[in-house]
Amino acid sequence: MSPQNPQTPQNRRPAVGSFTFRPLDPLRDSELVHSWVTHPKAAFWLMRDAKLQDVEREYMAIAANPHHHAFVGLHDGEPAFLMEHYHPAYVELVGLYEPLPGDVGMHFLVAPTDTPVHGFTRAVITAVMEELFADPATARVVVEPDVDNKAVHALNEAVGFEIVKRIAKPEKDAYLSFCTREQFRTALETTRAREAAAR
Repeated sequence: MSPQNPQTPQNRRPAVGSFTFRPLDPLRDSELVHSWVTHPKAAFWLMRDAKLQDVEREYMAIAANPHHHAFVGLHDGEPAFLMEHYHPAYVELVGLYEPLPGDVGMHFLVAPTDTPVHGFTRAVITAVMEELFADPATARVVVEPDVDNKAVHALNEAVGFEIVKRIAKPEKDAYLSFCTREQFRTALETTRAREAAAR
């Protein structure tokens, strides 16, 4: 699966702006990505101590893997976050659950900033989910965040994810969580209704 149209905004909100996606270039983007994944706020990405060469090697391996894909997310045309999607039958969750047809694994990381925008991370995960579900073959998005990553648990819940079980991965204990297309749609409708009521 790849972005439907890298030049077309996938999500636009008046207070936030638009989001697009482009494939991550392991060499061209390595310095930028290195600055993101080694930042203290990216502790749960588990690359805090990575050298530049480690980042290049990691994303070159992803680029060579037909079941794992990495993208740079653009906010109004400027790099602002990472998005990865993967086939959980072959990557990350092998042997930890029984994948169903249409399952797509997902990771995302918002770049650190000195000028945070209220609601930005929520808008990013919404755009990521819209991008994944833009592929008709995607039936369910699967995530496996660290059990201690409370901020991401709240974001996941806001877009429709449901925790299924706790799993033990080599690098962390995680909450295996699923979000179907219908769960995502319902979560969006709930959010829009709340926003309308607050106006």
